[in-house]
Amino acid sequence: MGQALCCVQVDQSYVAIKESFGKFEQVLNPGCHFLPWIVGKQIAGYLSLRVQQLDVRCETKTKDNVFVTVVASVQYRALADKAEDAFYKLSNTREQIQSYVFDVIRASVPKLNLDDAFEQKNDIAKAVEDELEKAMSMYGYEIVQTLIVDIEPDEHVKRAMNEINAAARLRLAANEKAEAEKILQIKRAEGEAESKYLSGLGIARQRQAIVDGLRDSVLAFSENVPGTSAKDVMDMVLVTQYFDTMKEIGASSKSSSVFIPHGPGAVRDIASQIRDGLLQAQNTKAD
Repeated sequence: MGQALCCVQVDQSYVAIKESFGKFEQVLNPGCHFLPWIVGKQIAGYLSLRVQQLDVRCETKTKDNVFVTVVASVQYRALADKAEDAFYKLSNTREQIQSYVFDVIRASVPKLNLDDAFEQKNDIAKAVEDELEKAMSMYGYEIVQTLIVDIEPDEHVKRAMNEINAAARLRLAANEKAEAEKILQIKRAEGEAESKYLSGLGIARQRQAIVDGLRDSVLAFSENVPGTSAKDVMDMVLVTQYFDTMKEIGASSKSSSVFIPHGPGAVRDIASQIRDGLLQAQNTKAD
């Protein structure tokens, strides 16, 4: 921009306000213009047509009495066809826009709780933009866009919110951990029950196999040795097993078995007890 020898240059994205003896005469577009200053023509000023940005920080409080600082970003520009209004009607455009932003934010945010204010940021920005558009259009300005870029609660409130969030997450983690331990205990109990059930089946089958083996041995011995009864053969088998057991106990140097009185009478008692037990097992199987 410059003025010399009655000529003036207007740069791109600007317009110049031309006056004649202090009265508005014309808006000069970018380029070179003849300006005979000797007859009272002059440039009153230049007006930028570029998009400008104004960041406004407004402190207010929410419906639940939490003080917050709302940061609004307003993008605006002067209209070339209303350059006269934009140049003459406002002495300080930025302060005018800031006043409208304060008014709208302090009328909107107190109606919302803190959480709702965060969620309805776009609604607040839309309200600010609509109010600015309506107010600034009469002054030759266009509101390009309005953004609520941040909502900053008081530091103590932010710390409390973080602590609440952390406590909720810890509680959820504890519940999940307890649920996992519960599932492990249930599965462990189910596994132990299944193991004991299978162990019982194994023991029952083992005892049944012993009973079947003894029965087959008694029958075979009775058939091959005439004059012997099944009772005689059973007593002999049991006595043989008894002494085999005693031999194994005596052969072990670290045996912790307890010896009981024994003799021919004791052996007969043991044989009688074992035989009765086997007979009960056979009767139970038959039932």
